[in-house]
Amino acid sequence: GEHLAVFRSQDGQAHVLDAHCPHLGANLAAGGRGGGGCIECPFHGWQFRGEDGKCTRIPYAGKVPDSARVRVWPSCEVNGMVLVWYHRQGLDPTWAVPEQCEITSEEWVFRGQTEHLVDVHIQEIPENAADTAHLAFLHGPAILGGSDPRYTRSRLWDFMKHTWKAEWQPEPEPNAHCSRLLLQHSATIFGKRLSLMDLTVSARQVGPGLVYLIFEHAFLGRGIILQTVTPLEPLLQSVVHKIYYQKNIPAIVPKFILRAECVQFERDITIWNNKEYLSKPLLVREDSGIQRHRRWFSQFYSEGSATAPAREEGLDW
Repeated sequence: GEHLAVFRSQDGQAHVLDAHCPHLGANLAAGGRGGGGCIECPFHGWQFRGEDGKCTRIPYAGKVPDSARVRVWPSCEVNGMVLVWYHRQGLDPTWAVPEQCEITSEEWVFRGQTEHLVDVHIQEIPENAADTAHLAFLHGPAILGGSDPRYTRSRLWDFMKHTWKAEWQPEPEPNAHCSRLLLQHSATIFGKRLSLMDLTVSARQVGPGLVYLIFEHAFLGRGIILQTVTPLEPLLQSVVHKIYYQKNIPAIVPKFILRAECVQFERDITIWNNKEYLSKPLLVREDSGIQRHRRWFSQFYSEGSATAPAREEGLDW
């Protein structure tokens, strides 16, 4: 729900400010111009410094009021993305986003992206990693069956199955804001294992809205899908997947991987778009990973948050 203005100063540094000019409320991002480390309001030409948000010039005024400034959002540019830090109480960042060296060195190159709008509580998306029980049921049927769960279990595609082995764990300090999911994927056709489809995926969750999915294949090399979850409204998330892959591998390989991942992700979206968030779900012992994940994710709610879920220890069987 926030409106932001993003621009680059002459040294290439990206800056993120509140979008609306404190003068008469014009949107700095709608017609504003960058220059000299500042962004210029398109309405009256007030200029605001990207570094601290202070107004440095008003073309028709002899003096700039000391209070003339816009809010600056903590941001960084990593892996080809401008990332913004949000905290309900306005506290400064407590951890940094890791750089994927293969992207920075251009050993891995951009090969495409997908974007989805998901009508769901933001916590539901990463929680999927700890819900290993859904993998066999929702993601076991062949991707040839498409993304609509009404048809994925059709006998037409029953000759092919996906098998997933998954293990989710939170990381220890100083990376307690991260967690890891290790996925081993294999596929069978008419009951026989197709080794060409063997794939190892290491998914690292960094904070509530960023995931690094590193793919490793015996013959087709290595690459990464960067998943970002950006809240647009309380129950509306924009989820983007960007794939980077070894530049010596034909582009059709990462495009196929992205397409396959997209089909599987859209199966989740069908569920998410039609479910509700349950703060006290009915769980069985095999679902203990979900409760562990909720305890881990609770760190991203501040005490002042009206939407912080109950932090309960253990499960009621």
